[in-house]
Amino acid sequence: MNCRTPVVHSSMTTAAYLRVSTGQQSIDQQHDAIAAAGITPDRVFTDTASGRAGSNRPGWTECMGYLREGDHLVVVAVDRLGRSVREVATALHELTSRGVHVRSLREGVDTSTPTGRAVTSIMATIAELELELGKERRAASRDARVARGLAATKPMKLDAAQQKRLLRLYQQGEPVSELTSMFGISRSTLFRTLKVLKKQEPFCPMTQAAAVGRGSH
Repeated sequence: MNCRTPVVHSSMTTAAYLRVSTGQQSIDQQHDAIAAAGITPDRVFTDTASGRAGSNRPGWTECMGYLREGDHLVVVAVDRLGRSVREVATALHELTSRGVHVRSLREGVDTSTPTGRAVTSIMATIAELELELGKERRAASRDARVARGLAATKPMKLDAAQQKRLLRLYQQGEPVSELTSMFGISRSTLFRTLKVLKKQEPFCPMTQAAAVGRGSH
């Protein structure tokens, strides 16, 4: 069995986390900024990950597994910790609750100080407010549509014939990228449409070969 041994360190250390959104971007600038601040991290963790909130970040996962109480985590900017206000606030809360000190160079935030901890608290409040405002906007949109005699949610972009064709091609293993181009819709619209169609009629069995790798195209 190939079990990975967790990284363990016995004394307080300084780690750095660097993230870029695409393979075309470089983390060199983040390396340079940390060096210019006179910081030499004991460990550096990196991710080249989607800017979409919630997407997988193996470097971040490894970093969180490495950090211990009393350690310091350095980032060039707080937005490196997450892709939304809520994600950043969650990361800061988890780190500070574990006794890990976070230092962000651009904002001058250092959670080992009272001011830094206050900033963290404010960010958590903003994230919660952002979530509540989003719920209110969606509810107001639904109420407005109902008041005008419309369906509570926006109608599908595809008509009935297009929906059936989309479902059939998807079941046959057509790549998602080809489907979005063919029907002129986004990935989110495609999967939202399929979700509705799945409730209306059962999906036909798909061969394993047709399903493999489709979502990655």
